[in-house]
Amino acid sequence: MDHIDRVLLAQLQEDATQSYAALGQAAGLSAGAAHERVRKLKERGVIRRTTIEVDPAAMGSAVLAYVLVDSTSWMGDSADAFAALPEVLEAHIIAGSASVLLKVRTATTEQLQDVLRRIYAIDGVSGTQATVVLETFFERPLSPQTADRT
Repeated sequence: MDHIDRVLLAQLQEDATQSYAALGQAAGLSAGAAHERVRKLKERGVIRRTTIEVDPAAMGSAVLAYVLVDSTSWMGDSADAFAALPEVLEAHIIAGSASVLLKVRTATTEQLQDVLRRIYAIDGVSGTQATVVLETFFERPLSPQTADRT
């Protein structure tokens, strides 16, 4: 990945609906060359998907919680069970005192409580610890400009 690829990725993260002409102009390429570069980035799996960012509060999902899941067994085979809960946005196997870390969004704390009950019902889950977010300072995607700096 070179500087031009990083410029294209940064531009696409800012606005994925830009034309290839606009992308090319930002990167010093023709529209065709920009299109070819983006195609190759998709082919290599650097660009996994093209999407939009939705304001969760505007969609009725203002309650954000991170849930640590304790277990009595290995949870590596439980991905489908967590994915079946639409309120679970992310699920990660983690090292430490818990087995799984979940990112959960609901409209109310009562709905969060219901999600916690459903998580607890998953085979192998022995407990949960939820941390409710009161305010988010910022969220940012991985920057293609700093992704490989050490």
